[in-house]
Amino acid sequence: MIVLALSRIPGMLPLNFSAVYAFVFCAGVFFVGSMAWWLPLATMLVTDVALNFYYQSLGHEVWTFGKIIYLLCNYTVYVLIIWMGKRFKPQSSFLSLLGGGLLGALLFYIITNTASWFFNPFGNPEYTKTLAGWLTALFTGTKGWPQTWEFFRNTFLSGGLFTALFVGAMKLTAESPQEKEAGVREPEGGEESQPEAEPEEAKA
Repeated sequence: MIVLALSRIPGMLPLNFSAVYAFVFCAGVFFVGSMAWWLPLATMLVTDVALNFYYQSLGHEVWTFGKIIYLLCNYTVYVLIIWMGKRFKPQSSFLSLLGGGLLGALLFYIITNTASWFFNPFGNPEYTKTLAGWLTALFTGTKGWPQTWEFFRNTFLSGGLFTALFVGAMKLTAESPQEKEAGVREPEGGEESQPEAEPEEAKA
């Protein structure tokens, strides 16, 4: 949670280099029950509202209809990635979980860039409602910004890096099978041993 909060501070990391994609995926994998849904989504909502007020203080319009719709698209992808994470098990191999985190980052990039092209909340003239406009949103982007393939690179790399960190931390701190087995054993001398019942012949 601390890593996620720090990663969302403006200027802390390169554009689109974030722990968000890995966080929501790993929440689906490792969090139990309803916590897998409400905790990551509530965390994202609180930080998004704080970021919007910050950018509003800088003079940006952040509460327009198009931008709110675009933000809702992000949350739709978060729900999808959490759902995908729940298809995995905490006992899944490191490489399997890493692949899941990378797939989540890839889905986030494609879906949110498509939403940016379709709703065009910033009024970018390059995002025409054509195949060329959609490809521009995915690979080139708009003037005055780095090309969107660079955002994809950062999204993919950060998804893999933070998934590896989160999964590695969870697996290193998990109980070993030997520890779990030892935890259910009765401690020696914890209970008085019961004498064996005398055979019927001995009672006679």
